[in-house]
Amino acid sequence: MSLLNPTAALTRAVAGIAAQGFAVVARNTRGDSVYLKPEGSAFALRVSNHARTPKQRANHPDSVTSLVIRQPKTAAQVDALVAEALRNFAGECRKREG
Repeated sequence: MSLLNPTAALTRAVAGIAAQGFAVVARNTRGDSVYLKPEGSAFALRVSNHARTPKQRANHPDSVTSLVIRQPKTAAQVDALVAEALRNFAGECRKREG
């Protein structure tokens, strides 16, 4: 069971979300927060190594779900977090759309 460091885990998470039809629409200057949206959606899913700051909330009010990875994870753990984030994203979109 090999652990991915947080940076590698975040990269895997972004790739896993992108594989589900999401595209990167924004990235902070440090590269530790990535915002992804499915085509045609008004809402974004955030992947980061830290909780959202008030500035991030103001700059990206469209972000309805965050996946935060701070510690090393196995590939299977990252994949499970991605699946959970995608479910949460879908639920939040349904709530906000009507």
